[in-house]
Amino acid sequence: MSKTATRKKIQAIRGMNDLLPEQSTLWQYFEGKVQALMRRYGYAEIRTPIVEQTALFARSIGEVTDIVEKEMYTFEDRNGDSLTLRPEGTASCVRAAMEHGLLHNQTQRLWYQGPMFRYERPQKGRYRQFHQIGVETFGLEGPDIDAEVILLSARLWRELGLAEHVTLELNSLGSSEARAAYRDTLVAYFERHHDLLDEDSRRRLGSNPLRILDSKNPAMAEMLAGAPKLIDHLDDASREHFEALCAILDSAGIDYVINPRLVRGLDYYGRTVFEWTTTALGSQGTVCAGGRYDGLVEQLGGKPTPAVGFAMGIERLILLLETLALVPEAALDELDVYLLPMDDSATGTALVLAEQLREALPELRLQLHCGGGSFKSRIKKADRSGARLALLLGEDELAQGQVTLKFLREERDQQRLPRESLAEGLAPLLAGGNPA
Repeated sequence: MSKTATRKKIQAIRGMNDLLPEQSTLWQYFEGKVQALMRRYGYAEIRTPIVEQTALFARSIGEVTDIVEKEMYTFEDRNGDSLTLRPEGTASCVRAAMEHGLLHNQTQRLWYQGPMFRYERPQKGRYRQFHQIGVETFGLEGPDIDAEVILLSARLWRELGLAEHVTLELNSLGSSEARAAYRDTLVAYFERHHDLLDEDSRRRLGSNPLRILDSKNPAMAEMLAGAPKLIDHLDDASREHFEALCAILDSAGIDYVINPRLVRGLDYYGRTVFEWTTTALGSQGTVCAGGRYDGLVEQLGGKPTPAVGFAMGIERLILLLETLALVPEAALDELDVYLLPMDDSATGTALVLAEQLREALPELRLQLHCGGGSFKSRIKKADRSGARLALLLGEDELAQGQVTLKFLREERDQQRLPRESLAEGLAPLLAGGNPA
């Protein structure tokens, strides 16, 4: 057996998936919706590296969180520096804004998209390389900006057809001082019910007891339901902030549920936290999560800066659109025209004609047949392309300055159109009609 034959086939890393052409058109549709929405709200895009210093995430996310302890892809480079593939986007966005002076006596409304990395058990809608879209705002401390980022996300759901399938959950984590006092009360409660805590919750009891409230263990549900509620221990300023936010959402007609057990897995959140959840994906119910993190900039060495934002997982939202059959035909991005030189003598003219049509009709989705072959094989490729029409260019058409138009999806007779007015004849196709 040859050495080549024994080589192991190289495959993608588990939990890091290829995005194939038939999938990418739906992603482009979704990302296009988001990009257009961000422009309408006046948010500017920021792009940060996927690799950062490990210290950025240890200091921002918290060294005793699951992400830092268990899930980060961390390695040493050739200089011995500890680097990490970003597990989330907020810390990178804050680092970039600080480094480039975007927070000095300024307000910012920023958004980003891109891959994130966490080592966890892959499952449908949750992967080791996953993609997020995030919004981060800086320098605005009132409940109005909290409301705006929620309203922005609510508009996205409406435009995607998801509004009836998601629920907004709200809570307030209060100030760090109020949270510290509540933490002591919560720990005392959990210690009284220590026998009911699972192993993970016992581990969190000394490091991050608020995260125990987020446990999905059904054996702990009754005990957790009786736990002290943070919303009952808020400081006055946080309570006023939360009530003002709720009043704005009420006036805007946004339905919500106050969930006193809603917390965030990251240490830098305070005051407003929210999630958009769905029951259509089973246990993977959260499709967007965010809140206020006024202390993070200072935590990373900057001046105190109010901030609020959210992140949404693209894979999970794509899965939701597919599960609910809400993928519009426009997202399928099928071809309009397959331009077919019937033999090699027409190839040069076909190439020129294709460019002329693309110039005259920028929205036309046209694919040119390349690679030769018999006429029968060329027609088969035209049919497999998914295009609505084929434009045939052969010896007769070349001699007469015409193109034959063949309907691939309808029972209609072929017709001839002059090449010089072909763009004019095809224009109605882009409006969903028939060629003139």
